Amino acid sequence: MSTDKYIRIPTFIDLLWITFLKSPECLYFSQNRIMKIRPIITAFQHFLNRVLLFSGILFLLAILVSFTSLPYWGIHWLGTSKSKLKEKPEFVVFLGGGGMPSESNLMRAYYTAHVARLFPESRVIISIPGDTSKAESTCRKIASEIALHGISSERICFEPTGTNTRAQALALQTFQDQELLKRPILLVTSPEHMRRAVLTFQKAGFTKISALPAFEDTLEANLQFSDKNLGGNKLLIPEVGNNITIRYQFWNHLKYEILFLRELTALAYYGLRGWI
Repeated sequence: MSTDKYIRIPTFIDLLWITFLKSPECLYFSQNRIMKIRPIITAFQHFLNRVLLFSGILFLLAILVSFTSLPYWGIHWLGTSKSKLKEKPEFVVFLGGGGMPSESNLMRAYYTAHVARLFPESRVIISIPGDTSKAESTCRKIASEIALHGISSERICFEPTGTNTRAQALALQTFQDQELLKRPILLVTSPEHMRRAVLTFQKAGFTKISALPAFEDTLEANLQFSDKNLGGNKLLIPEVGNNITIRYQFWNHLKYEILFLRELTALAYYGLRGWI
């Protein structure tokens, strides 16, 4: 009997053959054809199994690490390793990080206004892309927020062209006919972005850089509570009112892990491009 006799093949592997190779036969294939494609599908299945196993290990590792203090210290290192106030700044540079209002920009605006009050002779440069002629633009909203903290609008100016950290640094080399490379400036940005920002500005030729990371403060109040005192449905799961780790720290650390890995990737990319 010929080994090339057509038979009906209902298996998943053979349906993949039909789908991807678009054979003219409807649901029938020769055994010879099936034998040719089966090693490819088997190899793909082994590869997929390894990818899923590796992903599962990474996910489990991320869960375990989130119960430690490592994620916090990773963000702390990114924010403080290059953050020093070397001298009195002539320019306080707000490096934008999103729309307005947003948690990121509101934090940076708060710290920018704070340092601008400490150094009343300094000028504030808001570096974020946007149309400065429109009152509803992000850069104008940031300026209004900083002004609400007591900073005169006459001290605030804009650099609206830089779309990433490298572009912002290049745009500020010469600003309003002033060369800033040897002038003392202070960068204000998020903690995870601070190390890359300082390194990028140094690579662009700036020699007198100070930095202030916009860290958030913790709430000083005790957030523990008794589940029983608050009533509601009784559950079989343990009470979590006294467990701050499960309620807050675990989830915050998961977020820190993502921020840390993203920033390490950005640092690697900037390094490969020669931007830091």
